[in-house]
Amino acid sequence: MKITHYRLQCYRLPYHREVVWANATEHAGTYAVLALCDDLGVWGVAEGTLKARWSGVSARSVMAAFEDVLLPALQEAPFAGVAGARARLAGIPENRLAKAMIDSALWQIEAQHAQQPLWQYLGASTPEVSLTWALTRQPPTHMANEAERMCARYGFKTLKVKGGQGLETDLAALAAIRQAVGDAVYLYVDANSAYPTHEALSYVQALHAAGVGVAEDPVPIQPDADFTQLQARSPLPILVDRRCASVDDARALIACGAKALSTKPGRIGVSEAREIGTLCAAAGVQVAVGLYAESALGTLVSLQYAAAVPLAQRLVSAELTFYLELQAQVTDDLPQITDGHLRLPDTTHLAAAIDWARVARFAI
Repeated sequence: MKITHYRLQCYRLPYHREVVWANATEHAGTYAVLALCDDLGVWGVAEGTLKARWSGVSARSVMAAFEDVLLPALQEAPFAGVAGARARLAGIPENRLAKAMIDSALWQIEAQHAQQPLWQYLGASTPEVSLTWALTRQPPTHMANEAERMCARYGFKTLKVKGGQGLETDLAALAAIRQAVGDAVYLYVDANSAYPTHEALSYVQALHAAGVGVAEDPVPIQPDADFTQLQARSPLPILVDRRCASVDDARALIACGAKALSTKPGRIGVSEAREIGTLCAAAGVQVAVGLYAESALGTLVSLQYAAAVPLAQRLVSAELTFYLELQAQVTDDLPQITDGHLRLPDTTHLAAAIDWARVARFAI
């Protein structure tokens, strides 16, 4: 395989409302799109979420990384598919997000040469994926109203509740959400490492008493004795996200007794996510396919991997629904959600979904 052409652009898409993350408040999301073309004229595409406090990059820095460092290395000579590209780029430090985008685009090129949709090429037996809706930080009544509305409209059976607003507020939100959606909806909480380590067990116990099924990043987690003790004593599985950003991270966490790890192809690429999944399968650890605030384009790519995660290994339904928060998209068609599920298209050519005129309209 040899890369002969590429297209690269950054753009900003407005949200329907203000979104409060643990480390930022936003009214729009900033993204990069990368399209790669090989010497046979086959295109693959990827989207990167550009948030300085998530990926450590800006639009200018990621463009420079691609054009000055990574793409020249990729174009200098042919390489043996995805594995060959990873080997070539391994000697270049950092640039995790940009490398992840290259990786995901190359997987699509490989799948097209195999004449299969990417989800099938990755081993999925069905294109249907069960989904979670994530409730970002708001006052409890607002979170409950949103939960009721989204469950009624899209049929979500799983809700991820963004905690970290203080124990009293977190519990009030859970109570209001439960009242709004009933007992049939599964709830889990992501506190985004908001609480100190010495409060971890009492916080998780309070979540368990409130009917929560999983506690994600309740405290800043490290692969150490504190984590081993917390997971051993916790009445809930502790899902590790922030600290699980590589295969090495996953290996260290598993050695300390992890029961559930997050994999985000939008953050680390399809290859790294798959390798983490393989490690987890061997250790009996479950995985979650976490949100990375993707637009519809990035969602379509990341869901290809989510569909291939074995059902028995899935901790919760895939969290890849944030695109519903966006007022505008750069794709022609939105993925449609019915009864909490999405069916991936049979197309092998995901790059064809991009409307480059819209990319230009929202370009930065």
